[in-house]
Amino acid sequence: SALHIFPDSVRLENGSSRCSGRLEVKSNNSWSSVCEDDFDLLDAEVVCRELDCGAPSVLQGALYGEAEAPILTREFSCEGHESVLLDCGSSWRKTKACPPDKAVGLTCSDPATVRLMGSSRCSGELQVKSRREWRAVDAWRFPRTETTLAFVCKNQKCGPHFSLKTKKLPRQKPVFQIYSISFHTFPLNMKDCVYEDTMSSQTIEITCL
Repeated sequence: SALHIFPDSVRLENGSSRCSGRLEVKSNNSWSSVCEDDFDLLDAEVVCRELDCGAPSVLQGALYGEAEAPILTREFSCEGHESVLLDCGSSWRKTKACPPDKAVGLTCSDPATVRLMGSSRCSGELQVKSRREWRAVDAWRFPRTETTLAFVCKNQKCGPHFSLKTKKLPRQKPVFQIYSISFHTFPLNMKDCVYEDTMSSQTIEITCL
């Protein structure tokens, strides 16, 4: 069973990826845009986290077009640590009107979902991130094909050649079992993979050359 949970309270529309676009918030079963004046960088941090994306890099009105949905009349006041935007405090906006070209647009950095933990960026234990949690990969459930390993090295911006070995641990720890990987997107997005969580005492080490 796949672990990745798609958030359904916020979305970014009209952008070039799932991590960029015009912000819309789901409230009372309908989607609404958010006014630029009611949204700041702390609020953006929470939205990017909720979408499982990286940190916010651009935040401005009409960045991804004018509002198509109604604009919320609430101002958000996140502290930055919340998991979802609707957990943040909010208040009614003092002035009701917000022109369509003030609908906030947001760009979050690409999510880091794969890394090699070791002596360098190009060598170490293979780890993947899902639901904001990093875990090693089970040595017994990973497609050890040349295409897969070259894909991991390319994702790390390392050389195309590689070596692989099994790392034995003194005790079991939580890991991801990966059954298939999509080779269509860079950086790797775990929503395109088939995987589940388990316990294991053997993980994978990769060195990209």
